[in-house]
Amino acid sequence: MPKTSARLLSLLSLLQARRDWPGQLLAERLDVSPRTVRRDVDRLRELGYPIVAAKGPDGGYRLGAGSDLPPLLFDDDQAVALAVALQTATGAGIEEAAARALSTVRQVMPARLRHRVDALQVTAVEGADTRPNPQVGPRVLMTLGAAVRAREVLRFTYAPVSAPDASDADPAVTPPRRVEPHHLVTRGGRWYLVAWDLERDDWRTFRVDRITPRTPTGPRFTPRDVPGGDVAAFVASRFQGSDGLGGWPCRGEVILDLPASVVSTYTRDGVVEELGPDRCRLVLGAWSWPGLAATIGRFDADIEVIGPPELKGAFAHLARRFADAAAEASTGDTTPSPSRSAPGPTPGPLSDARHA
Repeated sequence: MPKTSARLLSLLSLLQARRDWPGQLLAERLDVSPRTVRRDVDRLRELGYPIVAAKGPDGGYRLGAGSDLPPLLFDDDQAVALAVALQTATGAGIEEAAARALSTVRQVMPARLRHRVDALQVTAVEGADTRPNPQVGPRVLMTLGAAVRAREVLRFTYAPVSAPDASDADPAVTPPRRVEPHHLVTRGGRWYLVAWDLERDDWRTFRVDRITPRTPTGPRFTPRDVPGGDVAAFVASRFQGSDGLGGWPCRGEVILDLPASVVSTYTRDGVVEELGPDRCRLVLGAWSWPGLAATIGRFDADIEVIGPPELKGAFAHLARRFADAAAEASTGDTTPSPSRSAPGPTPGPLSDARHA
């Protein structure tokens, strides 16, 4: 039978893991008698834990809510998750409270967990991602965070996009990458590593779910400055297709016959200026001119293009393409029209050619 202190910690961990626990099941999980479970529950109550008991043959125990916050029990992964959540609590007006909460929790952590939490410094970048968010193990995050904090060259296998999991990458096909890790970033529920790629002699953003760290790490390095000096702005610019110093590669201005309140509701990165009750100016960016024209065309309103000429040309190009599509639908003709050739490729977000 485990010692009383160890058994109490195990019992508390179980009570925190689910809402209701039958007494007999708790006894089986702890390998003790139901009478011992009752005594241990009484001990936890004396320590301030509000444990509610239900009587009867199907009775059990539940960790209830109390007037005071008793000591909490976290395993290693929970402690890491809590630290990440508090560091990335942005945009809700609770940043200061989250920082104080992290400091309070850190003070009561054992030294081994405190060192792990200190090594995991995370930068949150605003942005949405509608794709499913792959799982990232705490051990991988801790390994990358430790390399960032220690300023040590990191080696890892980077799985191709087609691989269902980072561990599926074949080292013979995908040789290890060597980078100087600088920041761990979270954006839209996904994790990224911002690093200087030693082989490509350039900055890269790597998806953490595709990284399998290799050991040991390399020599220490002197950190470089991220372009622009702001890692959040740098990563946001990379998602917009720029070199990290500017915004979207294509940016245009139009006037829409819609209220500014309506347009701003559906415009995340644009600037909307009210010109009247049913008229507004919109400045918006995109990866390509046809993509920008198509985005603006979603609004069911008349459009006046202010500039630049490339945006007007993109609207004309889409108009021809849509006219061809309408003509083919009415005649059944599927022969491609010369006007359907695209003016150029539209890059996808975070392609390996640019970012990894």
